[in-house]
Amino acid sequence: MKTSYSEKTTNIKSWAEDDRPREKLMLKGKSSLSDAELLAIIMGSGNREETAVDLAKRILSKSENNWHELAQKSIKELCEFKGVGEAKAISIITALEIGRRRALQQALEKPIISSSQAAAGIMQPIIGDLPTEEFWVLYLNQSNKVLKYQKISSGGISQTLVDQRLVFKYALELNATALILSHNHPSGKLKPSEADLNLTQNIKKAGEIMNVQVLDHLIITQTAYLSLVDEGIF
Repeated sequence: MKTSYSEKTTNIKSWAEDDRPREKLMLKGKSSLSDAELLAIIMGSGNREETAVDLAKRILSKSENNWHELAQKSIKELCEFKGVGEAKAISIITALEIGRRRALQQALEKPIISSSQAAAGIMQPIIGDLPTEEFWVLYLNQSNKVLKYQKISSGGISQTLVDQRLVFKYALELNATALILSHNHPSGKLKPSEADLNLTQNIKKAGEIMNVQVLDHLIITQTAYLSLVDEGIF
């Protein structure tokens, strides 16, 4: 019985060793792999018409070749791709969540915050691609070194309620002398709302009473951020 052309092309084992994602990783290292090859290893196999790499390329292309976009997809959405069942979808989601948590651990190095860009660099991997809004605070010491960053609240797609007492409860526990407010906009829009501005002013006034300086308020999206201080709003 002859092997069909499609069977030849979809069987990764028939490829040259250098072209097989797993073997390529072993021979040349992880940095030699393309995004599609990395995703192919996570999935393990393709479908009858596509190799795992070809399927991975198609999945990535539907996510603008962007890992953040792919991370937004649900199990149901991933299962719409032929050859992706629940097990593969869960593997993809799990791998991307590990990547997000790794970025979170990198931020735990607690650098000195000297600019809004440095603060955004910590917060963007944590809240930038979340589907719902969350409000976080960076707590700093006198040298502007990060003591801790803490989630204060989470809410819906467009807003979250913030208990100002919690903001300063953590500040007192940490002996923080300054803090930076931050929250994400799942819509991708960076413009602060009236509620954002009012909240910022209220927390700033409370900070003056508590002798805790509010340095800035950042609005974070998946690909960008806005600093109220940099914009001259705060």
